[in-house]
Amino acid sequence: MSAAALALRDSRTMLRRVLLHARRYPSLSLSVLIMPVTMLLLFTFAFGGALGAGLTGGSGPGSAAGSGADYIDYIAPGIMLMAATAGSLSVAVGVCVDMTGGIVNRFRTMSISRTAFLTGHVVGAVLQTMAGVVLVTVVAVLIGFRPDASPLEWLAALGLLTLVALALAWLSAGFGLVARTVESASNMPMPLQFLPFLGSAVVTPETMPAGLRWFAEHQPFTPVIETLRGLLTGDGIGTDGPVALAWCTGLVLVGHLWARRAFHRSAAGR
Repeated sequence: MSAAALALRDSRTMLRRVLLHARRYPSLSLSVLIMPVTMLLLFTFAFGGALGAGLTGGSGPGSAAGSGADYIDYIAPGIMLMAATAGSLSVAVGVCVDMTGGIVNRFRTMSISRTAFLTGHVVGAVLQTMAGVVLVTVVAVLIGFRPDASPLEWLAALGLLTLVALALAWLSAGFGLVARTVESASNMPMPLQFLPFLGSAVVTPETMPAGLRWFAEHQPFTPVIETLRGLLTGDGIGTDGPVALAWCTGLVLVGHLWARRAFHRSAAGR
């Protein structure tokens, strides 16, 4: 059997292990599913009237940016992006638990591909995260989200969200490897989960102060959100699509290389 085939087999074994842990200890997995839905309901029903009116300067509740559509049509793509960021916490915690619990030392004494441990965690997190994306999308449609996307546009949107989840999973794996405690590992991915709020997820950057507006317009998540919004609502993606792909691809490469290097360094230090 070739080295690639062995690595694939070992990665499937590690993925099965991660999914079994998620089933037996479902607290983190449930947070990946429930938190985005909670945010969607909160912003739609509690804050939607004020925020929706503020987007156009109108007085009626639920107006979206320049279109008169319901606020849910504006915010749903942003919440879908937040759902894609939610899985980063579980990766960092899961990797840190394994690193500090001693199981990785046992893996290193066995004939297991070195890439399989990280691959299992990352792929498992992406699968759970995409389940959360599907759930929040279904809930958004049930409460009034009316996307105007073709099957190809839906496929492109899901592909982009998968790429976001993959990028953040690799970055979070790196966080889990460098964290000394589980508590610190759970805190490190938090900025990634809050960045969408400082983009165009909830309100347009034009409503923000000058400095914050500049940051919102140039941070990684804003072009991703605008691409999703363009794909799902039929507004077009313009230059946001290539920029979003560039950001996501770059983050995947950086996270992957960093996580692998941190894993090998941890092995050399033992």
